[in-house]
Amino acid sequence: MIPASPKLDSELAYEKIVELLLDEAIPENFPLSERNLSKSLGLGRTPIREAVRDLVREGVLESHPIRGTLVRPLSIPDLQDLYEIRLAIEGLAVSLAAERGRVEELEPYAIEFDRVLHGNGEFDAAKVHDQGVSFHEEIFRLSGNRSLIELYRPFRLRFRIPLAMVRHRTPERVRKAVAEHKALVAALMKRDGKEAATLMRDHLRRGMDFRIGLLLNRHGDHRGTLLNLPMGD
Repeated sequence: MIPASPKLDSELAYEKIVELLLDEAIPENFPLSERNLSKSLGLGRTPIREAVRDLVREGVLESHPIRGTLVRPLSIPDLQDLYEIRLAIEGLAVSLAAERGRVEELEPYAIEFDRVLHGNGEFDAAKVHDQGVSFHEEIFRLSGNRSLIELYRPFRLRFRIPLAMVRHRTPERVRKAVAEHKALVAALMKRDGKEAATLMRDHLRRGMDFRIGLLLNRHGDHRGTLLNLPMGD
C-alpha cells in the first residue's frame, strides 16, 4: 500500500480556514487578516494567501479593494443558482453510482442512519450532519467520475459556510434528512438509478426550502418567493 503524501501547507491552510468559517469563528462582515490567520493557525503567510485565493475563486470569500477579504454573503437567488447545479450533478452522480459503483461500501452509512432513526432519541446533530456530508461525498466517489467530484466541493462549501447549517437544525429536521439518506442507500443497494435520482432531487429540494427559510428569517424577509425552482440537502 502506497502511503499518503503529506499535505502541502496551502492544503492545511485551506482546511483550517474552512473549519474556522464553519464554526463561525470569523464573523460574516469581519475582514480576514493574513497576519492573524498565520499566527493563529501556525502557518506561513504564503500558504494562507494561497488558501484565501482559492476560497475567493470558489465563491466562498470575496475580496474588496477597501474592505478587504470577507465571507461572501448568500442571497436567495445565489442559493437557487447553486441548487440548480446540485440538482443536475448530484442526480447524475447518484445514477452513475447505482450503475457502476461499489454500493456495498455504503453499508456502514445505513447502519449509522438506522442508529439515529431507531436510537434512544439522543444524538450529536453536528456529527450526524458531518456524516450526511460524507455520505454525499461518497456518492460522488462511487460515481467514478472525477470531473463531478472536482465540481462538487465548492458548491457544498458555498452554502454551508454563510448559514452555519448545523446550528439551525432541529432534531425533527435532522431525522427527516437521515430518513431521506436511508432511502437513498436502499435505492442504491438495489442499483435502481432512476429511483435514486428521483429521491436525491426530492431530498435536495427539501434542503433548499429549509435553507431559504433560514435566509428569510435571517433578513426579516417574509415574501417567500422561490423564483424559478419548486419549493421543496
